[in-house]
Amino acid sequence: MKKDAQLSRRQVLSGLSASLAMAAAGPVLGAAASHSTVPTPPLSDPTTAYPKPPYKSQKQPWPGLTSQMDPVPDHGEKSYKGSGRLKGRKALITGGDSGMGRAAAIAYAREGADVAINYLPAEEADAKEVLALIKAAGQKGVALPGDLRDEAFCQKLVADAVRQLGGLDILVSNAARQQTHESILDLTTEQFDWTMKTNIYAPFWLIKAALPHLKPGSTIIGTSSVQATEPSANLYDYAQTKAATTSFVRSLAKQLGPKGIRVNGVAPGPIWTPLQVSGGATQESLVKFGGDTPLGRAGQPAELAGIYVLLADPLASYANGQIYGSAGGDGLP
Repeated sequence: MKKDAQLSRRQVLSGLSASLAMAAAGPVLGAAASHSTVPTPPLSDPTTAYPKPPYKSQKQPWPGLTSQMDPVPDHGEKSYKGSGRLKGRKALITGGDSGMGRAAAIAYAREGADVAINYLPAEEADAKEVLALIKAAGQKGVALPGDLRDEAFCQKLVADAVRQLGGLDILVSNAARQQTHESILDLTTEQFDWTMKTNIYAPFWLIKAALPHLKPGSTIIGTSSVQATEPSANLYDYAQTKAATTSFVRSLAKQLGPKGIRVNGVAPGPIWTPLQVSGGATQESLVKFGGDTPLGRAGQPAELAGIYVLLADPLASYANGQIYGSAGGDGLP
């Protein structure tokens, strides 16, 4: 009997030791197995990731359409994969039909946000594509066309977005006008006013209208530019507005930070969008657009999508008053 008891104890202890060993090895083996089933994506050379200049000489009437560009810009339509980082959020994006606004709209939807986009009526064809992509991601997409140069429209835009989305906690002021003029003598007061109203007045009106609806944890994101700190000679009016955008981001961040509302900005360099082919660049500069950057090419809107997501993500809760650059190695910041 004593011998049987000793044998039984030895069996229990042996079994317990084996169980503990398996438990200790389990996470390691599980991690190894998990790692082996998820292939590591290969490194991608950023200098060859997208088309490089020379680009085809091309021109469109303002404001231009994405579908008519050659090459067609990449906004992350096929590449951006979401992971629920903005689940339940409600965003309004101006200029959401093309360029960085389109990239942000696609990314936000795939991260779980409902998205309203503003655009000019002439951009309806591009806007329909974006709305289809938002809905394909399983999110609500709202079309709000109209001209931001009108204060009453800006107020209605925010009100309509709040009503149709059921609230608002992300405002991306992205729409802008950019036209090249070789001399200040070529720039009329009407043209100057158009740029100022679109790029400076509209964000002012939109933010004022949105603030009563923004709760602590909400975010405001402005689209600045490397032109704010390194202005081109032929973008006299546009460059001023981007310096103003950088300034309002830093000022409002101090004003609204204590209320729990973060304000940040994105400063792109040469990005391939309809802005360039509809009068924002000369044909001479368009052909070699972005070729003088260290990466040797223009950027694509898809390459900024992650920045717009980061700035809206609650995980970036200490980012406030910052300007995030994306310029291929040039520009400040």
